[in-house]
Amino acid sequence: MRQRRTSKPIRIGDITVGGDAPIVVQSMTKTDTRDVAATTSQIHELEEYGCELIRVAVPDEEAAQALSSIKRAIHIPLIADIHFDYRLALAALKAGVDGLRLNPGNISQPEQIAAIVQAAKPRGVPIRLGVNAGSLPKAVNPRVPLAKRMAEAALEQIHLLESLDFDLIKVSLKAFDVPTTIKAYQLIAQKMPYPLHLGITEAGLPRAGAIRSALGIGILLYLGIGDTLRVSLTADPKEEVIAAYEILKGLNLREHGPTLVSCPTCGRCEVDLVGLAQAVEEGLAKLDKAIKVAVMGCVVNGPGEAKDADVGLACGKGKGAIFRKGEVVRTVEEKDFLKALMGEVEGI
Repeated sequence: MRQRRTSKPIRIGDITVGGDAPIVVQSMTKTDTRDVAATTSQIHELEEYGCELIRVAVPDEEAAQALSSIKRAIHIPLIADIHFDYRLALAALKAGVDGLRLNPGNISQPEQIAAIVQAAKPRGVPIRLGVNAGSLPKAVNPRVPLAKRMAEAALEQIHLLESLDFDLIKVSLKAFDVPTTIKAYQLIAQKMPYPLHLGITEAGLPRAGAIRSALGIGILLYLGIGDTLRVSLTADPKEEVIAAYEILKGLNLREHGPTLVSCPTCGRCEVDLVGLAQAVEEGLAKLDKAIKVAVMGCVVNGPGEAKDADVGLACGKGKGAIFRKGEVVRTVEEKDFLKALMGEVEGI
């Protein structure tokens, strides 16, 4: 894995993004922002799963007015997602948001950006320039390769912000196509010092979307590129947070909560291992212990295959072996598999 790219750290609320800070996990609400109760309820659940930054859509003035109530009710920094109407950014800043996301494809007029900067700078509120492949500024040359067009669109807006003496900047360049996204981030990473927010846009439903996101985001992180990320899924947003941490854990970049190891099963398996593993995964979902838990289908090879797990279960016919660090410590009846395993987890 390459050394992480050096970037200028910025503060979004009480969270540092960039520099040598841990890579930050964020998500976006799927509720109507105007519904304060539903939005704050969803954010509270995301907080339980480890979400560190939350973005909400601000489609109109009513949504902007709801931001102050949402901000008071949550515990993580709030980012307003603004499109088309720069006045919504001004209203969001007045409401007390911790960050803005602007799309250069639909808010790019210098006088409008200047007005936003004039309000954001004294508040110390960073701006993410969120470039999307599907909504690039019209002035970008369509004959230029897409990844280069994305990078050029971001650089143009960066230069505008810098000319206004503003450097609380974060940048993203998202596309559905993984190679295009990777190339765009590689291009921009060499040309500016600001932190990069990673993502594959419109990635899809959880099964395909998580794979596509893991490829794009994972490759970039392996190359040392990226300071914060969102896994964009057509699903409950907690699935985005779970997937994001799995990507980071898979690259040994962050420890967050338990890691579940489970075998794929084979003809030796004599229990419903899929159902058991799913039940264990659900039981582990909100734990904040950074431990490794193994659920194995074969009592012969189970302890050996998961010998570095903190605690695990190797299933046999009617009975199973509970082990720690690969050493069997006791056996339990099949009806007690889940309860016994979770009891061991809670005891660590």
